Amino acid sequence: MFEHVPHWLGAMLREVRAGHNKLAVAQPELAGLEPFHLASPAFGPGGRLPTRFTADGAGVSPPLVWHSLPAETQHLALLVEDPDAPLPRPWLHALIWCLPATQYALDEGAMMRGDSAAGQDCGQETSIAQPWLAPDPPTGHGRHDYVFELFALRAAPSLGDRPSRSAVIEAMAGEVLGAAVLVGTYDRGTPAPLDQGLGAGPVDIIARRSPA
Repeated sequence: MFEHVPHWLGAMLREVRAGHNKLAVAQPELAGLEPFHLASPAFGPGGRLPTRFTADGAGVSPPLVWHSLPAETQHLALLVEDPDAPLPRPWLHALIWCLPATQYALDEGAMMRGDSAAGQDCGQETSIAQPWLAPDPPTGHGRHDYVFELFALRAAPSLGDRPSRSAVIEAMAGEVLGAAVLVGTYDRGTPAPLDQGLGAGPVDIIARRSPA
């Protein structure tokens, strides 16, 4: 979508960014969470996303692995956001609701399977409310962070088919036991590695909070 933005326009908007303080994990109602481990075998924490996971490549979603969930976790919710988008709030790249607590990984491409989104009875089917939208930062806008936010929930009320970001955040309030964050980066103009961070260990990241 943004690949056709002229370089001069992207450069002019370089300082216009939504802000890390507007990420879901940075919201006050989700504060004080127990951290756990989230990583990807495809890129290291804070590392550049390989091109195949972006709009400049195949655009598939990257694999993720996690462990050490808080006790009493029943469900998981995953949001992927770009807080550097030149918009009033972070751009949503994926939203998966009701992952079972018995699941400890997402395979490459798993976030793209939107036909599995039922979501009527949480605990029965995972709802891919927003299938993977490949990173596509404006040319000339500089580096963008792509923040993978995984929430461990003690309960997850049914929100129906394809709940919105705001509905998910509202439903999570009071139900979140812990959170894990993994950041991948991408920008247009720097060659991406063919393979980066393979075998990287798990990581705890506290969400960055910066001015909008």
